[in-house]
This record gives sequence, C-alpha cells and structure tokens, in this order.
Amino acid sequence: MLQTLAVANYRSIRSLVTPLGSLNLITGANGSGKSNLYRALRLLAEAAQGGIVSSLAREGGLSSTLWAGPETISRGMKKGTVRVEGSRRHEPVSLRLGFLGDTVGYSIELGIPQTPPAGFAGDPEIKLESVWGAPTLRPTSLLAERRGAHVKLRGDDGEWRTIGKDLLPFESMLSTMSDPERAPELLNLREEVRSWCFYDHFRADADAPARQSQVGTFTPALAHDGRDLAAALQSIRAIGDGEALDAAVDDAFPRATVSVSIGDRFTVLFEQHGLLRPLSAAELSDGTLRYLLWIAALLTPRPPSLMILNEPETSLHPDLLPALARLVEKASKRSQVWVVSHASRMIAALKEAKGCNAITLSKELGETAIDGQGMLGAPPWKWPER
Repeated sequence: MLQTLAVANYRSIRSLVTPLGSLNLITGANGSGKSNLYRALRLLAEAAQGGIVSSLAREGGLSSTLWAGPETISRGMKKGTVRVEGSRRHEPVSLRLGFLGDTVGYSIELGIPQTPPAGFAGDPEIKLESVWGAPTLRPTSLLAERRGAHVKLRGDDGEWRTIGKDLLPFESMLSTMSDPERAPELLNLREEVRSWCFYDHFRADADAPARQSQVGTFTPALAHDGRDLAAALQSIRAIGDGEALDAAVDDAFPRATVSVSIGDRFTVLFEQHGLLRPLSAAELSDGTLRYLLWIAALLTPRPPSLMILNEPETSLHPDLLPALARLVEKASKRSQVWVVSHASRMIAALKEAKGCNAITLSKELGETAIDGQGMLGAPPWKWPER
C-alpha cells in the first residue's frame, strides 16, 4: 500500500506531499487541482509502462506541464504586500514524482535535455530515478539508482554494481532494467505499479464498448474502457463473490438482477421487477450501465494493489451515490482505493466510511495545496539530490 505521494513542479502543484490510507477521497472546488493530482499518479504508472515521456508529450510537452509560478512563494506574496514575480532559480528546472510504499520508495525526475536529438528539443528526458528501502531515503537505504544513461544496483553485500550503461533519455529503468536475476527489486516494483487500475469516465453512448456483445474470455479485472463488462461479471460469478454481485445490484436497483447470456458472444442481461423480459446492455440508461461497470470494477476477483476512480458519480442519479460509496468502501478492504469526486452526496457518504482519508484541495496564487496541512503537517519526504 502506498503511504505517501509526492509531486513537485507539475501544473498547479509546486510542491505537495500527502499521506495516504486504504481509502482516499480527493475533493475540492473546480480548478483546485484534483485532476492534476490524478494525472500525476497516472504519470507515475506510465514510468513502469515505459510511456511517461510520450504521456507528457500528449499533455503538451514538459514546458506546458511545469509549474508556471515562481520557484518560491513568500509570505509577502500570499499577503499581497509583495509583487509575485520570478527570481533567480536555485534548483534545476524539473518535474518530480514519487511515492513511498510499505517496503520501498520510488522517485523520478524529468528535465530539459542538454543535447537533444535534431528536431526533438521539446522532449523531456529522465534525469534521475531512485529506489530505496522504506521508510526514509538515506545513503544506506538506496537500492537502485539511474543517473543519465547509467543504472546501478546495490547487491546483498552492500556493494554497487552497474547493470546498464546505455538507457535512452526517455526510457525508465523500471520498464527496461527489471530483470528477475539482475534486478528483482526493480521487477517487483514494476509489476506492482503495472497492476494499478485507473477508471476514468466510462463511456455510455450508443457505440460504447460496454453496450456491445463480446466474445467472452476469463476476465479477472475489468478493462479501463469497460469493453469486457459481460465477461467481467461472469468471472465474478465463476471465481469471485456472486452473492456480493447480487447484493450490489439490489442495493442500487431493488429487486433487479444481472445475468450474462453465454453463447458465441457474451451479453449482459438486466432484469427489473415489472418487466416481462430482460434488457440488454444496449437498452440500458447511461446511469444504469455505468453503475454496472462500477460493480464489475470494484468486485473484481483479482483486486489490484491500487484502484483509482476519477469522478465515478458521472451520469449517476444522486440517489445511487450512497450505494456506490458502500461498494467503494467494501473494495477498500481488498485494495487501496483513490476516489476523485466533487459530488456532495458521494463525498458525505465516503467520509462516513471507517478510515477514510479525506484530502481537500484548494488553490492560492495558482498553487494547489491541501487544506489544513501546514508546513509541519506533511509526511516526511526527501527528494534524491541530482
């Protein structure tokens, strides 16, 4: 489980370190930085997939995603007695992302290339990556480090050995140097991060993948776009908790049931009290279809270590949100869960859940901050020195 998330110089986040729990609720007004915190976590996941630089490119490149304000914000700036303006920089221009888990910590730093290939001056490059043993980063706890093109790993005897000398600027050591023999620590970390599941705005239009019949294959985890909904529901019945599935449907839609027609193709069938025939996924309302997608995602028989839900209330009637919150709370007993939301009923219901870590974001002078977190309220965190 992640204990801490740290982000520096990403969009509206100049510097933020937040503690995490098993159930994390991210709230705040529009424009406070909820989406930026979500994107930062997604970028961390892209490091393990080898796509962090291309993901930044899709966001407009490093120059578009870097913090646009001054390097430091003084009390005078916040009070309005000092003009907000830039000054001489003391730190390298870089975007930093990191997390601390139960056993290891990881950080990655991206910056401006010194000698970019012809035509690729806008591409950021990975300057530094570090993996260390929990709970704190110090010279003796460092397990693996990448500087430029070189990767070194600390052996069981405490001695360093170089395992790579030719990493390209856009290649993460997690995606390229994870080897079960040479670097089992990197392999374990990579596989854990790759297991993270992100669910962001399921489609529910007429051509949505979830509305289509599909060839069914064993599906222990719902795809991010819900294209395998029928197979995921059937997998829950086959190897998961069918009773929990029935209870979740009944909680949201009293006396309704969900089944799967199994033939050449799998089809979702929704039976509702009072109707003479079941409805297929193609006939369901947007809200009903999305709720079934959330049921399939949250009741997965192979729960990931981390599940991130971005605005799950989209297209749902407010009366469904307490039932969805109960489903999320149950999922947090098996996976660490993040929920980014601005729906008042969803927020109120989740805050009543035992152990909910509610994080409210706000913005001052363009900078995202955590409400109520003073300078001494943040968890301890130290960035590796470049």
